[in-house]
Parts: sequence; structure tokens; C-alpha cells
Amino acid sequence: MKLRLDPTRCQGYGLCQEPAPDLIDIDDFGYASVVADPAPGTSEDAARAAVEACPNSALRLER
Repeated sequence: MKLRLDPTRCQGYGLCQEPAPDLIDIDDFGYASVVADPAPGTSEDAARAAVEACPNSALRLER
């Protein structure tokens, strides 16, 4: 699975990092960047939670 970020949709709320701190980094302004793809198992669950936490649907999981 790949965790994808649409930077044009990210509004810098930073809510996505809490469930997936190993997968998502937040810059000084609150904008997200994907730093790793989820590993099978726990990381995939964290990635799904990050996708659900984003109020602007800036994150998505691809197979």
C-alpha cells in the first residue's frame, strides 16, 4: 500500500500525524508530508486512521 498526499488539499490542521507519526511529518506551518509507506499490519491501520482524521481528504491509500 502507498499513502498519498494531495498538497493542494492539505490545510495544515496536522490532525493526520497523531495516528501515524512514523508515516507523516508536519512542517513548521502544520502542513503534512508522507515520509514512509505503511508496512503491512499496524502501520496500515495507522495509515487508515490518518486518512480518516484528515478533514479535507488530502490523504488516501492506494494499493
